[in-house]
Amino acid sequence: MPLNMLVARHLSRRPPPASLGTLVKACTASSAHVTASFSPGATSATKAGRIIAPPTSLASSASIPSRAFAASASLKENYDHILVERCFPENSDVVGGGVGVITLHRPKALNALCDALFEDLIHAARVLDEDDDIGCIVITGSGKAFAAGADISEMSKREFANAYKTNMFSQWADITKMSKPIIAAVNGFALGGGCELAMMCDIILAGSKAQFGQPEINLGVIPGAGGTQRLVRAIGKSKAMEMVLTGNRINAQEAMDAGLVSRVIDSELLLEEAVKMGYGIAEKGGVAVRMCKEAVNAAEEMTLSEGLRFERRMFHSLFATRDQKEGMSAFLEKRKPNFTNE
Repeated sequence: MPLNMLVARHLSRRPPPASLGTLVKACTASSAHVTASFSPGATSATKAGRIIAPPTSLASSASIPSRAFAASASLKENYDHILVERCFPENSDVVGGGVGVITLHRPKALNALCDALFEDLIHAARVLDEDDDIGCIVITGSGKAFAAGADISEMSKREFANAYKTNMFSQWADITKMSKPIIAAVNGFALGGGCELAMMCDIILAGSKAQFGQPEINLGVIPGAGGTQRLVRAIGKSKAMEMVLTGNRINAQEAMDAGLVSRVIDSELLLEEAVKMGYGIAEKGGVAVRMCKEAVNAAEEMTLSEGLRFERRMFHSLFATRDQKEGMSAFLEKRKPNFTNE
């Protein structure tokens, strides 16, 4: 009996987080009998033709299917502190139409951002950013937290000389250097470094139980990974000043009202909706998507006149792409465009 979809292989053998439970349901009733395994030594052709049994974390929402794939040599077989999945829409042959999902996975520590976790995160994000099958990336957290801040047990041991010489937290900003859009699906606590990580992403979606805050003042320090800079740009000086001086949290609705997040979604549907949004972005022309991201981000660094000039130049340059020709032809012909990211 034919399957109506294939499921992606989970790239980590660690136990899957409960927060991913709404991502993908069992394929169909018939697919419940599939118990195929993955052989790391198999050839690409063998891997591509094999149904990969879904991980537990992908076994509860038919609305976002995934497909089997040959594991990239660049993605690690196992990450210590994250889970990685490549998801694809059902019955779609869109070039670059997949979504990479990275789950911060230190649930006992509320996904506290230790150095090793960030190394895993940056590595996986870079690989997905260079993956031609992936058009968008989603970052979320396992358990009841997105990330409850930096790892204080790790940070408390540091002295000024070490923090200064290593330019502590500077590597975190590598997330902002990815060319593909990144969606933060904030499922719970996003405090301190967790809030700062969310703000490094391009779109923040908040689960109904999400909480945001910069409580560093309670530890005798200030935000060190963008909390005093990106937060001001997101919600304005007065509200940002209140948050960093008091250490108080705001809930999901308050975050949306302030302009920190774009949408509040029921927590049970958050990851599902984030991946759906990712699919919608990934089906657009990839060159234009990257230029949109670059132009919008440039608005924070440029004057209005500089930004307008930059925008026009990028707009003009897109007339050298096949996607521009295809997009406008499809509009005039009243059909869906078939973008090739060229």
